Amino acid sequence: MRTRTLALSAASAAVLLTAAALTPAAGAARPAGAGITEGSVSAADLLAKVTSCSQISNGKYRTDEETSATVPVCGKNGAVFWKADMDIDCDGQITSACNEDTDPWFQDDTAFHTSDDKPLNAEKLPYVVVPSSSSIWNYSSAGIKGGGVVAVIYNNKVEYAVVGDTGPSKIIGEASYATAKALGIDPDPETGGAESGVTYILFKNSQASPIESHNAAVTAGEALAKQFIQNN
Repeated sequence: MRTRTLALSAASAAVLLTAAALTPAAGAARPAGAGITEGSVSAADLLAKVTSCSQISNGKYRTDEETSATVPVCGKNGAVFWKADMDIDCDGQITSACNEDTDPWFQDDTAFHTSDDKPLNAEKLPYVVVPSSSSIWNYSSAGIKGGGVVAVIYNNKVEYAVVGDTGPSKIIGEASYATAKALGIDPDPETGGAESGVTYILFKNSQASPIESHNAAVTAGEALAKQFIQNN
């Protein structure tokens, strides 16, 4: 939810998943940092469906404050996607990795909260940041909501995450500490991240429930990814 300049060093409503349908406990999560593709859907199969862009945004986004606007939001059957960098969001609950000492831009809140109304835990939960609604694009009008399921792809790895926070209205390409770590990206909020090569596929009208259960996101993501490949 930050507004900052960071210079880096180098599908359908029927798929809505409830806690009753997902057996893992609310707090259950695969340890971040495993660095493996989750589920059976490969990065190559997903990337093959997003080789071209049908732009749905009314303009393009910057990847950082000092860069030019080059990134469109693209539409597909059942999803939207963009290809950008990854800045590190460490906002939310205070942890050993995410706090005012480790992150100069730290904020102790996230746009979307856990089922017991607490900020998300960026160190533990893979989540993606969407740009705040603006004249460029309104994420909610596109069927994207808090807890929506996202496939994040980098270096031939797939990590399922949720929509967990909102960011600047003109900047795109940000995900939580846990997302970066799981994909083998340096998760340091001040010096880490990836300069390019990250693909974000957000599945429309999806929701992992509860939002804080990574297992829920993985279970939903696997089904949504298979449906996305079949329908595109």
